[in-house]
Amino acid sequence: MDVSVVIPCYRSRDSLEALVDGLSQTLQTHADRFEIVLVVDGSPDDTAAVAERLAATRPYLRVLLLRRNYGQHNALLAGIRAVTYDVTVTMDDDLQHPPSELPTLLAALADPSVDLVYGIPELEEHGVLRSFGSRSVKAALAASGVPNARDVSAFRAFRTPLREAFETVQDSSANVDVMLSWATMSVVGVRVRMDRRPNGRSGYSPARLVRHSFNMITGYSDAPLRLVSYLGFSCALLGLVLLCVVVIGFVTGRTTVAGFTTVASMIALFSGAQMLSIGILGEYLGRLHFRSMGRPTYVVAREITGGTAQD
Repeated sequence: MDVSVVIPCYRSRDSLEALVDGLSQTLQTHADRFEIVLVVDGSPDDTAAVAERLAATRPYLRVLLLRRNYGQHNALLAGIRAVTYDVTVTMDDDLQHPPSELPTLLAALADPSVDLVYGIPELEEHGVLRSFGSRSVKAALAASGVPNARDVSAFRAFRTPLREAFETVQDSSANVDVMLSWATMSVVGVRVRMDRRPNGRSGYSPARLVRHSFNMITGYSDAPLRLVSYLGFSCALLGLVLLCVVVIGFVTGRTTVAGFTTVASMIALFSGAQMLSIGILGEYLGRLHFRSMGRPTYVVAREITGGTAQD
């Protein structure tokens, strides 16, 4: 295979050289031709300087320096659009995805009926809160129509032509897994070993994962709108029942007060439903507003290929 590896880089100066060297050793054995694309996502440390130094002596290494921090998936999108070869691999920059496990993904992709392969950890080592955040993200992916959402991970390999399905996307809240699901349903997962981070900690806190899940649901799914429809139907049905109770009470003479309790409860019920509906609709309107602004997904400052910089 001819393989391109895309790695979004943020605060990874200490792990970058070991990762690049490990990848090059593995790819020299398991790929006919290969390239490694480092997308430095506005990292505040000297990750960019380390990446440039590595590219100066490694002709297979390309570096994209983004002008600011756009987020992991936007950085991935920048790299995916820049790759050259037929197979694209994405992985993290923190050495949790061992380069030695890359052949496992490529072997699964050797099946011509498979378009996308996810590396599933043999052992999950997250805490309770982090696991809850990860499960919420996968539930959001499932609601967005992603096949095998429970197997999704940042360690993936896919056929590069799949990117044609999202070549025109200009969304600042892009999600690579959702966009890949637009192109194929032929997805498999394979078990791989995951290592612990040798230093630092993940930038994805449980709260940020939950927020990311909400962004995906409102950005790529109509599930909240369906929820509003179901809620409206339920409230209408309940209102009809309450109306029948009030009428029957009036006819039988059991109602002696002018229905203050019933009216108050109905006002509270419907006011709550209206506020919830307005809140969800407001989220959609906000997203439409931001997308209408034409906010760029990313902006590349320079591309460095084998030590040569181009603006």
